[in-house]
Amino acid sequence: MILTTYDVRIWKTEIYRGKRVTTYRVRWEVAGRPRKEPFRTAALADSFRSELLAAARKGEAFDVDSGRPVSMGRPDQSMSWYDFACEYVDLKWPRVAATTRRTHAEALTPVTVQMWTDARGMPDEKVLRAALHGWAFNTLRRSSSELPPEVADALRWAKRHSRPVSALADPDVLRRVLIGLTTRLDGQPYAPSVASRRRKILNAAVEYAIERKLLDTNPIPAKWTPSRTVQAVDKRRVANPVQVRSLLRAVEEQRRSGPRLVAFFGCLYFAGLRPEEAVGLRLRHLAIPAAGWGELHLDRAEPHAGKEWTDSGRNRGQPPAQAARARRGTNGAVPAGIDRAAAPTHRGVRHRPRRSAVRGRAEPRGAAQAHNCPSLAAGARSGVHGRGSGVPLGPDAVRPSARRGKHLAQRRSTGNRRC
Repeated sequence: MILTTYDVRIWKTEIYRGKRVTTYRVRWEVAGRPRKEPFRTAALADSFRSELLAAARKGEAFDVDSGRPVSMGRPDQSMSWYDFACEYVDLKWPRVAATTRRTHAEALTPVTVQMWTDARGMPDEKVLRAALHGWAFNTLRRSSSELPPEVADALRWAKRHSRPVSALADPDVLRRVLIGLTTRLDGQPYAPSVASRRRKILNAAVEYAIERKLLDTNPIPAKWTPSRTVQAVDKRRVANPVQVRSLLRAVEEQRRSGPRLVAFFGCLYFAGLRPEEAVGLRLRHLAIPAAGWGELHLDRAEPHAGKEWTDSGRNRGQPPAQAARARRGTNGAVPAGIDRAAAPTHRGVRHRPRRSAVRGRAEPRGAAQAHNCPSLAAGARSGVHGRGSGVPLGPDAVRPSARRGKHLAQRRSTGNRRC
């Protein structure tokens, strides 16, 4: 909000004669704060002073921060939405996690699509959306020399046909943007959590536009809420402990990475870890006795974002705060406030008395000590559940596909969600 005042006094122009240049300084006072504006010529100084006098005589309010009349400090609303969105992405890029970078691109793409001035000469919509999502709103790839020709053409068209940021103040344009932001390409609404997350990103971008003086106020309605969908949980689709253990045994028999995958899925089910937390586990995180329940000390997460969104070029990356903490190193002690998750030893992942199910599968080749992250993640999405589903699981067995991606042994890669 702009703070204005009518307490204005305009003084006589001050002339400073230096050895080489003469400077003319227009002096005035706004809300008791003195102001000066230097000019090289007397004509320019007199013109500026006349504008201040005219605004004061008309009773116009002055901006306390800039010291100028409100009419002289109105925002420059000529910046296109495409250029602004790229600038906003560049602003956020260094300080957010790789998954957040990807989420920003996913949210800004449908907004940009709704901000075209016209559709004349528009490239194929799929190519255009892919160019925006994968290249325009990716700081590392936008200026890449490997930009495909069709992507370069699509981005040039987008830059020429984008409305200014000020167009969001138009209710009709804003309504199209909000609908496009929360609606899939097939016309179905996104889940409320997805719609709410995208709306927050758009709202943050609009607030930045106000800071850049591209908008006067935030046009997004405060009470706007995405459409809600009610989904009941079908208990018949939730695997019971017997079925989970059967699936884990089937997974263990597949490939050379089976034992490590059992530890991975076992941590998800029995300890309630998220996939990115289980992938980041190392032996130093385990505090498991010979019998009974132990603890997993969680101090890192490695979510899957894709190598094009990480600084390291790997598919998985740590958030900036965690990465900085890892670079600084620790003294070996458990930090205060670290997350702890209980994990079973002999009753958890597999019936094996007096031996940790998690540790027992990490010891043979030191998988948890080294780089078990990529292999665990790849194995979990590479069709292990497909092979395991062919193993009879008894009368209580359920198809892995029945849980729509929620089953512990079903972690397929999808376009909307990755661990």
